[in-house]
Amino acid sequence: MANHKSAEKRVRHSDVTTLHNKYYARTTRNMIKKLRATTEKAEATEMLPKVTAMLDKLAKKNIIHKNKASNLKSSLTLLVNKL
Repeated sequence: MANHKSAEKRVRHSDVTTLHNKYYARTTRNMIKKLRATTEKAEATEMLPKVTAMLDKLAKKNIIHKNKASNLKSSLTLLVNKL
């Protein structure tokens, strides 16, 4: 357990940060699922830039790895183009 004031604060802060990161990662995953479930080309084309932006933000803040974001964007773009 933390013995110093700074260590206690770090524990509190890391809990808040973890909760924040989980929220945005979960929201992005839900949007990806929604995009994959879409069968209409127009709707998917409209959603793709939003999902791409969300993935870029997660990668920029190191919530997910940049290569994972790149792979997801690539696969989603291929999916939308096939519709």
